[in-house]
Formats: sequence, structure tokens, C-alpha cells
Amino acid sequence: MTVTPATSVDPALVLEGLDDEQRAAVLAPRGPVCILAGAGTGKTRAITHRIAHGVLTQTTAPNHVLAVTFTARAAGEMRGRLRALGVSGVQARTFHAAALRQLRYFAPRVFDGRAMPDLLESKARVVGQAASRAQVKLDRTGVRDLTSEIEWAKSAMVEPDSYVGAATDAARETPLPADQVAAVYSGYEQLKRRMGVIDFEDLLRATIWAIEDHRDVAEQIRAQYRHFVVDEYQDVNPLQQRLLEAWCGGRDDLTVVGDASQTIYSFTGASASYLIDFPRRHRGAVVIRLERDYRSTPQVVSLANDVIAAGKGVEASVRLQLVGQRAPGPKPRVSHYPDEPAEAGAVAARCRELLRSGVSAAEIAVLFRTNAQSETYEQALADVGVPYVVRGGERFFERPEVREAMMLLRGASRAAEADAADGHTMSTLDAVKAALSGLDWRPDTAPAGGAARERWEALAALLRLAEETVGADVPAEVGLPRFIDELAARATAQHVPTVEGVTLGSLHAAKGLEWDAVFLVGLAEGTLPITHAKTPAQLEEERRLLYVGVTRAREHLWLSWAAARSPGGRGSRRPCRFLPAAALPAGVPGTSVAPAPKAGARPASRSLPTCRICGVALFDPTHRKLRRCGECPANYDEELYERLRTWRGALAREQKLPPYVIFTDATLTAVAEQQPSSGAQLAEIAGVGPRKLNLYGEALLAIVGGADPASLVTISEAD
Repeated sequence: MTVTPATSVDPALVLEGLDDEQRAAVLAPRGPVCILAGAGTGKTRAITHRIAHGVLTQTTAPNHVLAVTFTARAAGEMRGRLRALGVSGVQARTFHAAALRQLRYFAPRVFDGRAMPDLLESKARVVGQAASRAQVKLDRTGVRDLTSEIEWAKSAMVEPDSYVGAATDAARETPLPADQVAAVYSGYEQLKRRMGVIDFEDLLRATIWAIEDHRDVAEQIRAQYRHFVVDEYQDVNPLQQRLLEAWCGGRDDLTVVGDASQTIYSFTGASASYLIDFPRRHRGAVVIRLERDYRSTPQVVSLANDVIAAGKGVEASVRLQLVGQRAPGPKPRVSHYPDEPAEAGAVAARCRELLRSGVSAAEIAVLFRTNAQSETYEQALADVGVPYVVRGGERFFERPEVREAMMLLRGASRAAEADAADGHTMSTLDAVKAALSGLDWRPDTAPAGGAARERWEALAALLRLAEETVGADVPAEVGLPRFIDELAARATAQHVPTVEGVTLGSLHAAKGLEWDAVFLVGLAEGTLPITHAKTPAQLEEERRLLYVGVTRAREHLWLSWAAARSPGGRGSRRPCRFLPAAALPAGVPGTSVAPAPKAGARPASRSLPTCRICGVALFDPTHRKLRRCGECPANYDEELYERLRTWRGALAREQKLPPYVIFTDATLTAVAEQQPSSGAQLAEIAGVGPRKLNLYGEALLAIVGGADPASLVTISEAD
């Protein structure tokens, strides 16, 4: 068939400016093509130029191409780029938009002359009704979590009667017992049928049914669409894959693009297995790897490679090694702070510096693991006058549970004043806990379910804020009005309208975006990886989430964590396990020096021990004892160390004790490295307490001074 060219644009122009791998992707022959494209490697450029080249060389008609992606924004960007290349008429849509268009058109044929059923406007409302009929009591957050779980089941093509087994096999953290989820799921499906409506998953299923069970529909759709392109293929779920297979109808003119290392939506049913197995399922497929990173500086790219290099699982089998193409830039900075407010304050101060240096606020992002972390950063930015916008979530004080809590706190304040007049009182913190209990909040354990956990965290943030701003023991009749005024002031400060601002968002919401400067905050164990990530697969997804965060930065990248949640708290947090050791350089801001406390603030927690050589924070007990991190080379006197071990062995035999009871190897190494010359210096070494200093101090100092270990055993025994 001869295809009439859409424009007079020279096809050779489409190849200009492409690197060798992008050019290979554009020129790959029709058939199955798998483009493994790393972050910033120009995947959208490659696939739009591939489509344009096919149209401009008259091998492909634009109206025969269906390009599918996951967001309307991405689909719009694809259409815009094609128009800029002189190509129009290509259908670039999301899965749901393409299915909706087709099902509406063919509805009279597949629904016996009737129009397509209406799309359900509020899935959560019907799920709530189904829960009530199943005698399952849920609040608004519980309904939202249950709705998400039903969406997972439908995306995974799991029916209600097989949900329990499927949820068990997938190690789902269900918001309710699995049998209750199945009951509500079944009731939800029944209610929809009675209402005569379908949801978005039904939309895809109905389109699949229309194609698979109606030959005339299949023939017409397949005659219309002959060339398929799927972007972000690692995010396809089983239902979407089934629809893609129905569209293709066994044909192989299919180009898929994706990066298994950016698979971060497994909890919704997405699976990178379709991308990974593409060459096996499509014999003779052309596989092209795009690894030249044009987005980030080599320094950022190097850190991204280090983060993902230790990844395991099937996704690691197609891991890409990015190569930075930009000019060198600043090295990513890693910092730790005594507490979260100090971390947020430092981030806000740095954002202000960037703005003053000419960086646009829209080119700065602060990214965190959960939306509940936003409040601290909203307040810190408001305090220094930096405008911000919240992406992928509500502003903290606009969250329904926070607004409800503030209303309950106002009521609790009035009650506290009345109780005080009658001679009854309680602490402000107890009063806040009591008020929050009215929202079924309990301080002990965060619930299962993403929305429920975010709700719990948001309410927990209010309790922490009360402790920070009012104190633990202030009477409620005094502290609650003060706390309510503080909340009102913060809410007002954070509601100042902004046209442009620093982006605050979760790592999930940042997927597909990029900024000149990125702050990755809260990188502590328990937050990233999140506490409910238990299985190896879940932990690997957390690693990929950090990788996605790192690859959002073009030039400036800051990574940080706090040793404690609140000022004065126990500084026991450890940094995220996915941060490479090489990413913790010496002398980074905040590593050992806490910022000066604000007037009237509670004392900050004690600074973490630091390496005496490079200054990095020490978390491993052995490293703390040595006062040296694992990356810095040992500099002890080996001959002295062996004499200390000889003395310890002889003394252990005489006293019939295991050697480590006297001193561990780490303590002896520390003595050999630091070579103390006095009892005071010896006492500073971890593992040498007052008792051991009294028993063995004289002998240790003598050996350090050159004495023969054998002659000192009797000294220790005599002591």
C-alpha cells in the first residue's frame, strides 16, 4: 500500500541531532522493538522521531498509529512533539482514553443497540455502600484504602471469589481481613450492575470483551490501528496488557519503551515482567539500550548508578548503566541533622539561597516518601518566605483529618477551661491525644493501607507539633489555646496564594518530572525504606524509589536525614540503607554540627559521633568504638595491636574468661589507633568503662608505652 505523505518535511531532518542509539531506535525495522531507556536518555524523543520517520518516509500512515502512555500530560507532550516534527493525525492517548473512544463508538453493536453504560463518578461512594451492606464499618480513609485494594484486584484480573488466595500469594497488606475485602468487592460489583454503571477497570474489560468476542469489532479496530507504541511499559498491569494484546491481534508491529529500574507502582498491580520478558515473548525482537543521560550532570548520574547497582531481583537483569553527557556540576551533598525541624530549616534556607542566586522556584523540588512529611517543610518554607506548591497531595492544613482535628481541639480547649474551673486538669499532650481519639486515632500502631497510614501520620504530626510548640507538661487550659493559635498561624501562612513556588511532593508523584535542584529528605530507615516494606521485592521497590528521586535532578542534588523526629529526641535513626557509602563524604553540612537553636527552643539532641578522620556521622557500633568509619583506612600500629592481643589472651587464660569479656577486638584496635598516654585519654575510648579502667588501665598504658605484655599479666591480676 502506498501511503500519502502528511507533509513535505524531509525525513532526513528527523534523524538530525540523534545519538547512535536513538538513531537505531528510529530506524529499527517494523516489528517488535524493545527500547530500554534510562532516565534522561531521550526516550520520548526516540519514539516520537520513530513515529515521525515512519510517516514521513511513507511506510506508515499517521491514522494507523496508536501511541499509548499513562498520563494525559505525557500523551499531550507526545502529540505536541509530533506536530513540531510536521506530523499530525497520530492517536496518542492513555489506555483509558483510547478504550473509552472505542467502546463509545462500538457500543450499539456490543450492547444490543444501547449506548455505553455511564462511567461511575464516585467509586468510593459505592464501595462505602457495599461495605455497609456487608456490615463492615469504615471511615472515609478506610473506604479510600478499600477502593484502592479493589482497583488492584480488578487491574490484576482477580475476581471476588479468588481474591483471598490472590492477595495471599501477592503478600498484599490488606486494609481489612482478606475475606471481608472479598465480600465488599463482591457487593460492589453487584451494586454497579444494579445501577447500570461501569468503572474505569470495567471500561478496559469491556473493550477487551468487545474485541475478543465480536469479530467485526476486532477486524475494524485492527484495520484502523496497525502500528502500536507503548511508553512507560514497565508500569503496565495485567488488564492493560490484555487490552494491548487484543488490539494487536497477534501482529508484531509493536514498539515498547521502559526502564525496569523505574518500576515503582507494583502496589497498584503494575509489573515490569512484560518489559523484561518482551524479547522472549516476541521472537526476533530488536532490543536497543538508551544509556546516555542528557538530563543530569555526571555527578548526579554517578550517584544514581551507585544507588541502583546493588539492586536485586528480576528488574536488575535489564539494569542500565547511565553515562552523563552534560558538563560536570556540583557533587551531590549528603547531610544529617539532629531532628526533622532542623533538617527542614536547613532545606528551606538553601532553597532561599537558590532563589537569590537566580534559580526559579519552579525549578526546585523537595521530595519525600510520604505526603504526611510535607507539613514540616511547608512550615519551614513559609517561615523563610519561600513560596511553594504541593504536588500529588493536599496541603497539610487542607487535609480533611487535620481540619476535623482542629475543630475537635477547639472544642477540647473550651472543655479544658471548664474543667479547670471545677478543679480538674490534664496536660496539653493528653488533651490532644484525647481529642484525636475522637477521630479513631491511636498513638501506638499505624494502620494498614496507604491512605489510612497517611491519615495516621498526619494526625501524629499534630501531636508532635503540640509537644514541640507547647511542651509535655503544660496544663491543657493553658496549652490548648496556645496550640490552637499556633495551628491557625501556620495554616494562614501556608495558605498565601502562589503563582510559582518550590514543589513539595512525594517520590511517587515526582515520576516523569525533573528540576534543576532537588532535595531528597527524610532518608532514614523506617521512612525509606518504609516500615511496611518487608519482603525482598518490596524492599527493592523502595530502592528504585530512591533511584527515581535521584534521577529527577538536573544539576543540584541534596540528600538528608534526621537522627530524631523531634528536638531533644533520641538520635537513634540510621540513614537509608540504599545510600552508597561513597555518598557520605567528609565535612558535609550538618554532619557533626547542629544549627543554633531558636530562642526558647528545647535543647537539641546530642550530636552523633563522627569519624575522627573524615568527619562523617557514625552509626555502626564498631565504627563508633573505633571513632573511624568503614571507608577510612585503619592507621593503627600493627605491632602494638598484636602485643595487646597477646596480653589479653594470657590474662583470659589466667582468669578463665573468654578474651572478649576483657576487651573486644574493636576496643583493642581503637587503643592501637589512638595510643592514649593517660587514663583520661584511655577513658574516652568506647569499651573502656570506669571498672575496666580501674582493672586494666595501668597495663594498657604500659603496653602502649612499650612494656612486655607477659610481665603485665600479674599487674592486672593483682588489681
